Amino acid sequence: MQITTQKVKLGLALGMALTLIACGGGGGSSGTTKPVNNGTSPTAQWQAGVYASSASLKDKCATPRTGVDPVTNNAYPDKKGSETLEKLWLRSWSHESYLWYDELDDVNPAGYGVLEYFERLKTDLRTASGSYKDNFHYAQDTAELNKRTQSGVTSGYGFEWVWGSPYPPRSLHVVYIEPGSPADLAGIERGMQLVNINGRDLIYDETDAGVDAINKGLFPESVGQRTPMTFKTLSGNMLDVSLTSTDYEIHAVAKTTVLNTTQGRVGYLLFNTFNIFKSQQPLKAAIQQLKDANISELVLDLRYNGGGLLAQSSQLGYMITGPDIVPADAFFERIVFNGKFEEDDELVFINQLLDEEFYGTGVALPTLNLTRVYVLSTGNTCSASESLINALRGIDVEVVLMGDTTCGKPYGFYPTDNCGTTYSTIQFKGENYAGFGEYADGLKPKQRPNLNFLDEVPGCRVDDDLNHALGDTQEALLAAALQHMQDASCPPEPLRTNKTKTLQRSGPAVQTASSHNPLWNNKIYPNKVVLQRLSQ
Repeated sequence: MQITTQKVKLGLALGMALTLIACGGGGGSSGTTKPVNNGTSPTAQWQAGVYASSASLKDKCATPRTGVDPVTNNAYPDKKGSETLEKLWLRSWSHESYLWYDELDDVNPAGYGVLEYFERLKTDLRTASGSYKDNFHYAQDTAELNKRTQSGVTSGYGFEWVWGSPYPPRSLHVVYIEPGSPADLAGIERGMQLVNINGRDLIYDETDAGVDAINKGLFPESVGQRTPMTFKTLSGNMLDVSLTSTDYEIHAVAKTTVLNTTQGRVGYLLFNTFNIFKSQQPLKAAIQQLKDANISELVLDLRYNGGGLLAQSSQLGYMITGPDIVPADAFFERIVFNGKFEEDDELVFINQLLDEEFYGTGVALPTLNLTRVYVLSTGNTCSASESLINALRGIDVEVVLMGDTTCGKPYGFYPTDNCGTTYSTIQFKGENYAGFGEYADGLKPKQRPNLNFLDEVPGCRVDDDLNHALGDTQEALLAAALQHMQDASCPPEPLRTNKTKTLQRSGPAVQTASSHNPLWNNKIYPNKVVLQRLSQ
């Protein structure tokens, strides 16, 4: 498990799909991971069944960028090309690397826009539950992506919400407020209901002009956009505010506390994203704080964690357990490709901080030496969060899942920039040390799990509680975890509803349009058109 100066092999999770990946040695593989080149020559025309190598088509842009890439400090590689070449690159790249490449129709790109064509390059097959197998296919502006992932800064109002329904009568409630953001400074709190925005009735307005105004307010297109809003508070009063979209810092480690209970000292850690490289130090400090407090149990709140860097998920897994619990030959996750790559790979449990090139720094991570962890989950617990749960179960660490079924994404990708747009398409699946990775319909909390279904995890199904602050011992998910520690009991299971509850952030929309789900695509940065008219 020692990583010294080797470059760490990363996978990444798509939940939020705002992740970077580094290729190289370490983690059980000494070779690089590259698509097989079929040796064909580039062409500007589509020919059924004939694919030029993606490398020969890359960076040939209809509108080339000029200047220096702020991430690499090198000139942009763009050359003058065309939309046709951009689409043909997408076609070849997908044929080489897409996990289910043999399920793709070879669609003629003529007549499609670039992003519209990219939307066609995914499977339409479904899982056993009837859900689409690929709900994680999207594109986004490269510059905006780099701002979020490299600096930990995003733009918007700073609150996240869930939809009760996108149809009139609509229901939208705030679930989380980023500290120091415009929403925080305006006094917006968890549980508040948005009832009016941009002068439009969010609950009932179904006119085209109303829907456009609501979407414009929810998803500010630029920093400095000022939007009037009215919220209904938990006490029933109305709060009128005017929020201005701005750049604000994302706090991945949102809360760390030690709870004194009859069972001893319990650590509570609210961790909201694996996406931010700069969150390594805060996460290390949080675990050190819990270690110094000599906690005997850990409640890890991942209910709004849509995923991110798989390497950071591996670091957290190591910090929860430690060298005495992780088997000497164990890996965190096996990365399984589509058969066209040179080899599959393995990511180890990472025991130290990484530098910006994903090399080990030699700075050791603190460990809690726990053999059990309680994880709070919702349908927004996704990707690298699910990998953490699955990886710990793969080395026989007891994971108790409290909340709801996770999003169901045992897959990952290498986000790839071409001509100023970063594309994310499913390129691998992950398996734990025990060989399990089939949870496309989510990891399900069950008080009495069926041992024949490995996607069922011991725990309790509990609805998210918007009437209490996160970390409050009276909040339903945390209260259920503390009670379960005491007597292994679960509260009465809530009735299931058909209401859509998907986490969204008041920031820029992703430049994509998913026909599979009108509400969201990557769990955090949703499609722009999210509201529906009742007549549709």
